[in-house]
Amino acid sequence: MLAIFQKEISSFFNSLIAYMVLTAFLLAVGLIVWVFPDSNVLDYGYADLGAFFDLTPYVLLFLIPAITMRSIAEENRSGTLELLLTKPLSDASLVLGKFLANWLLVALMLLPTGMYYLSIYQLGNPPGNVDSAAVAGSYVGLLLLGGALTSMGLWASSLNDNQIVAFVIGVFLGFVWYVGFSALSQLLGSGGLALFFSQAALDQQYQALGRGLIDIRNVVYLLSLMGFFLILTYWRVGQLRR
Repeated sequence: MLAIFQKEISSFFNSLIAYMVLTAFLLAVGLIVWVFPDSNVLDYGYADLGAFFDLTPYVLLFLIPAITMRSIAEENRSGTLELLLTKPLSDASLVLGKFLANWLLVALMLLPTGMYYLSIYQLGNPPGNVDSAAVAGSYVGLLLLGGALTSMGLWASSLNDNQIVAFVIGVFLGFVWYVGFSALSQLLGSGGLALFFSQAALDQQYQALGRGLIDIRNVVYLLSLMGFFLILTYWRVGQLRR
């Protein structure tokens, strides 16, 4: 698994798409926090990162599939996946190595945004007048949300040898879980089915973590969702092995 992990990290940073994705993410969130009139902190008048945490998930819905789309699809297209599967490497090690590498890349992408918190901390009146617990919870939520979207994108990448198709499927799955389920629960009104879709929606789980109190139920759900899609990817890789 470690070899796959290192190979995935190395191949990502040796490609142009890595730097394009990182630049696009930092540019997008930077504009959200400091430039766009409806969300920038300077015009808002409060030392708050609410707009950043509200809008960043929508950026990740597109950028994470862009990171994961090549993980298995490109290996399958180029024939290197067949070579990997002939080696004494378990399917689980292959899937976990690729997943952890891609999840680490998402974490590294989020890491520079910690500067926004430090800036807001100093801009507070008095300095430090920031809800740090909510910020910490929101970052945990972003990291877990990133893991869930990464697992979806990895499964999408295993379904086809075309990276564009994998990207589209990954974006679609992310929107269904983040936006679709929540909208469906509102359409259903009240009742058990509406409650089910509301609780299954990623935006509800993410927003709950952003309140500053990390509920183990939200964490377990997001980890379980990751496990679900990793199992699907494991089964798909098993089919490709045959």
